[in-house]
Amino acid sequence: MPKLESPLKILSPIVNIDLPCLKKHKITLIIKRDDCIHPIISGNKWRKLKYNLVEAKAQNKSIIISFGGAFSNHIHALAYAGKVHGIKTLAIIRGEPEYQSNFTLTQARKWGMTLKFVDRATYKLRQQESYQQQLLQQYPNSYLVPEGGSNQLALPGVGEVISELNQQTNFDYLLTPVGSGGTLAGLVKADANQHHLLGIAVLKHQGYLNDEVNTLLQDNELFTNWQILDDFHCGGYGKFTAEQAEKIRAFSLQTNVPFEPVYSGKMVLAFLTLLEQGYFKPNSKVVLLHTGGLQGLGGLCERGILDKAQWPVPNFNLA
Repeated sequence: MPKLESPLKILSPIVNIDLPCLKKHKITLIIKRDDCIHPIISGNKWRKLKYNLVEAKAQNKSIIISFGGAFSNHIHALAYAGKVHGIKTLAIIRGEPEYQSNFTLTQARKWGMTLKFVDRATYKLRQQESYQQQLLQQYPNSYLVPEGGSNQLALPGVGEVISELNQQTNFDYLLTPVGSGGTLAGLVKADANQHHLLGIAVLKHQGYLNDEVNTLLQDNELFTNWQILDDFHCGGYGKFTAEQAEKIRAFSLQTNVPFEPVYSGKMVLAFLTLLEQGYFKPNSKVVLLHTGGLQGLGGLCERGILDKAQWPVPNFNLA
């Protein structure tokens, strides 16, 4: 597969964590900091976009169209990637035009993204071929990327996490948050049954995500080393209690690794619960994949859901 010329740093570091609870259960914990790939396009959003950008350029497409909510990490990343690589971007946004001035979409517009707001009924059509064809006709020479960036071309980009980890350390378990299924599918395919992979569902749709991952894997019967845990969504997508948020913040302070409570933070909560339950075999080495998404803190603080004095919101004015 051709390489994409890019100024973005790809290799992300690993951090060894030393906490009393880990010693108690004889567990070694490592955090794979994909949030450090780049100050703006971080984590799985860049990895899933990487080869989609390659393909869009190979087809000489002039615009990339995708879908997302008003605070979408994917939309935020796509906007900046389009700016960097000189390709126009259009986002179909679920919600009202009043959202265009929020933390996320203000940056997206600054980077040249065009926003098209649609109601929920229209947004539900995003995966239907007839609606997609309508968009392709309306915007000639365009390239479609699904919501969250999860498609077949996302898998090899995400799979590079496994090749990096195999160079950086040995491990037994890998945990990742799961939203649209593309990250877990890419990890599973690249891992080829070497390690035990746990996806932590961040939305309340039991069974749905398993189907999404299996669809992306295609030859899913070849992969037997993964599962999705559905008990750690904290009530649904974007939902969490003040107590849960504080537990995530405390873990961030203890480890000096920033997390947010919508994606990777729920993975942290899952890990701490599984640890206390004795889920991991003693002397195991566990990797938490930090999938980025820290820009989401801006919207949470903007809406008063989190206290901006306690949560470090990234500064994107450098771009």
